[in-house]
Amino acid sequence: MSGAVRRNRSSLFFVGPKEVRTKKEPLPSPGRDEVLVRSLVSAVSAGTEMLFYRNQVDEGIQLDAALSALDGSFRYPFKYGYALVGKIEERGKEVAKEWQDRLVFCFHPHESHFVCPLAEVIPIPKGMDAEDAVFLPFMEAALGFVMDGRPIAGENVVVLGQGIMGLLTTAILSSFPLSRLVTLDALEARRQRSLIMGADRSFDSSIAPAELLRRSDMDESKADLVFEISGNPQAIDFALSIAGFDARVVLGSWYGNKPASVHLGREFHRNRVHMISSQVSSLAPSLQGRWSKERRLEYTWRLLNKVRPSKLITHRYTLEDAPSAYRTIDTKNEEVGQLVFMYDERR
Repeated sequence: MSGAVRRNRSSLFFVGPKEVRTKKEPLPSPGRDEVLVRSLVSAVSAGTEMLFYRNQVDEGIQLDAALSALDGSFRYPFKYGYALVGKIEERGKEVAKEWQDRLVFCFHPHESHFVCPLAEVIPIPKGMDAEDAVFLPFMEAALGFVMDGRPIAGENVVVLGQGIMGLLTTAILSSFPLSRLVTLDALEARRQRSLIMGADRSFDSSIAPAELLRRSDMDESKADLVFEISGNPQAIDFALSIAGFDARVVLGSWYGNKPASVHLGREFHRNRVHMISSQVSSLAPSLQGRWSKERRLEYTWRLLNKVRPSKLITHRYTLEDAPSAYRTIDTKNEEVGQLVFMYDERR
């Protein structure tokens, strides 16, 4: 970045286990091919961000190798966050004037202003609200889970975990002609949201596997496809216990350094269960002949326009109130859906 320093920005730092702090930093001017973005809203990932907040990730691991804004490693203090919508306030000399005041999405940490190359911003389709657009990475990841699972008409599908990622996965799956779409979560409020997003039935995650199959009328066939998106490594065993012969289990959770003790001596081998690792940073090799990340992104915008996930936002905080925001998520308050930071639109 180049240019003269002229004002400050507010930036959020993770400074220690369960400790975040907002600091003022000098804000540079944009270079020739850069833009200055004024933030409007950024969304907190209750999965990945809370692993860093709770110190449940091995020290030194790269924050995100695929994103230049997160090219550091996990050592306090550091910035984090990857879902931000803002408006281009200033342009470098080589940036076309039509970008001025354009609403854009950025994979960028939580802060009030920032400068980045034009190539790193994603224009938001005209008419889309900023609070829907900020769900872009979450919806794209959910779409990736579904693409990796490859649901088939008439299948019995179960989704473990109805946090934001689970809810968006459920919303996508609800458009498929499935026999059953069943979800599980420990929180009643999430189970109610799950039904709104299209689940046929939603159960408390404390239910026994046999009881779930019985109450879902899947006693004979079991589940054809299971998505594990709860973030709890113990749920892997549950997923395997309800999976039928030749079923697929998609693991969408990132567990950090939480150990996963999986029991494979039961019916796992006999049932020829397929365990699939799913991650949004890449497409499955078998899909790459027809799909690119650009094509998946274009379809994700269509899904956001259809689902309108801003209705899942339950808590709005200022960046200065970040310590309270993360404590709210950490206590697993049943009412928390999606939590976002709102930024003062004044200069």
